[in-house]
Amino acid sequence: MTNTNDLILVLGGTGKTGRRVAARLTERGVPVRLGSRAANPKFDWDDQDTWSAAVDGVTAAYVSYSPDVAFPGAAETVAAFADLAVERGVRHLVLLSGRGEEGAERAEQAVQESGAAWTIVRSSFFMQNFSEDFLVDAVRAGVVAFPGGRVAEPFIDLEDLADVAAAALTEPRHEKQLYEVTGPAMLTFSEAVAAIGDAVGREVVYVPITPDEYAEGAIAEGMAADFAYELTDLFATVLDGRNAHLSDGVQRALGREPRGFVEFARRLAATGVWSAQ
Repeated sequence: MTNTNDLILVLGGTGKTGRRVAARLTERGVPVRLGSRAANPKFDWDDQDTWSAAVDGVTAAYVSYSPDVAFPGAAETVAAFADLAVERGVRHLVLLSGRGEEGAERAEQAVQESGAAWTIVRSSFFMQNFSEDFLVDAVRAGVVAFPGGRVAEPFIDLEDLADVAAAALTEPRHEKQLYEVTGPAMLTFSEAVAAIGDAVGREVVYVPITPDEYAEGAIAEGMAADFAYELTDLFATVLDGRNAHLSDGVQRALGREPRGFVEFARRLAATGVWSAQ
C-alpha cells in the first residue's frame, strides 16, 4: 500500500471528493488514474464495459458512486464493480458512504465481502454543498430554501474527508476500518447559513421548506422529476434526526480534530465564491 509505484484509481476523479483525493495522492508521489466519463480510459457507472480498462493495472481504488450510493440500485452496481475489481487484481477498496442510509450500508457490506482489503469513509452532510453544489446559488442570492427543518447536522469539511481517504489508500493501518466522519460541532441549517452570512458580511437567511416543495422547485428549474424526488427522499431520510450526533472518524484516522464550519465559511468567503449575483 505504501509503494509509490502502485497505481490508484480515483472514481469521480473530477468531482467534489475525488479531485481532492487525487490531489493528495499526487502530492504524495502516488500514480493516479482518474475515473470519469471524460477520462482516458473512460469510466462510466452506467456502462460496465468501461470498468475493466479503468481497473487494469490498479492496486487500490477510491469508490465514489454518482449521484449517491444510497439511490436505488447503487449498492448492486457497487457490488458488481467491487467483484470485477478484485477479479482484476485490485487489492484495496476505499468506499465513500453516507450516514444513516440503508442503501449505502448495503454498498458497504458488498465492499466488505468483496475479498479486497477495505476501508469505509461514512460521511455526514458536506460543508461544500453550500459552496460548490446545489446550495451555492441560493447562498449567493441570500435565501437558502431547503428541507433541512430544525435538525442539527455535524457538517464535514471535504478537506478532512479527502485527508482520511488519501491516508486510507496509502497506509495499511486503515484496512478494515470504518471511519464515520463529521465536523466537530452540531449546527442547524439556520445556524450554518447564518455563519456564512457573517463570513461574507451580508444577510443570508435560511427558509425551511418541505421535501415536496424543494422537489417541485428543482423540477421547475429543469431537474428530471425522478431524480428530484429521489434526491428529496434522501434528504428527508438523512435529515430526520438520525444523524444528529458527532462521530470520531477524523480523529481516529488522522489523530487530529476536524475543521469547523466557521473556519470553512471564512475560508470560502475569502475566495469570493459567495459574491452576490
